[in-house]
Amino acid sequence: MKIHTHDGYDATLESHPDQCPFCHRKITPIPLHGYTKDQRMQAFLLCPSSQCNSTFIAHFFRYGQSWNFDGKTSAGNLKEKEFSEKIEEISKSFTIIYNQSSFAEQNGLLEICGVGYRKALEFLIKDYSIANHSDQKDTIEKATLGNCIESYVTDNRIKGVAKRAVWLGNDETHYVRKWEGKNLEDLKKLIELTVHWIEMEALTKTFYEDMPG
Repeated sequence: MKIHTHDGYDATLESHPDQCPFCHRKITPIPLHGYTKDQRMQAFLLCPSSQCNSTFIAHFFRYGQSWNFDGKTSAGNLKEKEFSEKIEEISKSFTIIYNQSSFAEQNGLLEICGVGYRKALEFLIKDYSIANHSDQKDTIEKATLGNCIESYVTDNRIKGVAKRAVWLGNDETHYVRKWEGKNLEDLKKLIELTVHWIEMEALTKTFYEDMPG
C-alpha cells in the first residue's frame, strides 16, 4: 500500500490497521495522506465502508525503506460489550462497570482497567448470590468476595472459574503479582466463563420452572 507524504514522495505501508476504530468492521483502509517526522509517520486513512466512511489517523514507524503500523489509531468510537437479558437481569451494575473498564482498556489505561474488571466481577457474584439467597442479602453484601464464592455459590463450574478470576483480579490491585504467567486477557476470559455458567444455570432454572416434571 502506498501513501503520499507531506514532503512529496510515496511511502510504502507494509502493514496497516485492519479494523476501523469507528464502525469496528474489518477493513483495508484507503490511504489519503501521511506526515513524517523522526522515523515516525501519522497517516490519514479512510474507512472504505459505505456505511461509515470515517477518517482516522494511524501511527507508523520506519523500518528500512518501508513503514509498519505500530498498533495505534485515533480513538474513534468505543466498542461496548453486549450481555444477555439474563445477565442484565441478574446484575445491571456488572454490565455497566465491565464496559467502563473496557472503555479504559480501549483508551490504553492498562494499569487501571484490571481493577475495574475485578470490581465488575464482585458485583456479578454478589448480585447472583443475593438473587439465590435473598434472605442473606446483608451478610452477602458485607462478605469478602472469596468468602461469598465459598459460601453462596453452589455450582462447581461457576465456583471454579470465579475463584480463579478473583485470583487474577486481585493481582491487578497488588504491588507484586502472584500469577506472573497470566495477564489481563486471562482475567477477561475467566470473567466470560463465569458469566457463561451463571447464564446457563439461570436459563436451566427458567425452563425447569416453566416445564415442571
